[in-house]
Amino acid sequence: MESELLSLLFPEGLLDYFKVTDYQRESEKIQIYLEEKSILPAGYTSEELYGNGFFKEIVVEDFPLRAHQVSLHIKRRRWVERSTRASVTRDWNLVAKGTRMTQEFASFLKEISR
Repeated sequence: MESELLSLLFPEGLLDYFKVTDYQRESEKIQIYLEEKSILPAGYTSEELYGNGFFKEIVVEDFPLRAHQVSLHIKRRRWVERSTRASVTRDWNLVAKGTRMTQEFASFLKEISR
């Protein structure tokens, strides 16, 4: 039930690939910390890739929740291809281009400003 409830709060599909590691509730803001799960990008096996830590955390704004601003602190994983040593990541479109907010929230704001 908890994961179903959380899925209503986040952009669609986010919890398929990220886990909530922490949160902080302040007087006017909620900070939610997400870390990408160790699920290899499509088309790769564990024999082809090995984990190589995380990218620097990014912070994006999401829909307000009960009069609180919501910030998502996102840590994305990176892998290295064993044969070529090339860096491999999952292609994400979480952040709307030119903003620091989720695409879903940016689309909502764009729609209501018309």
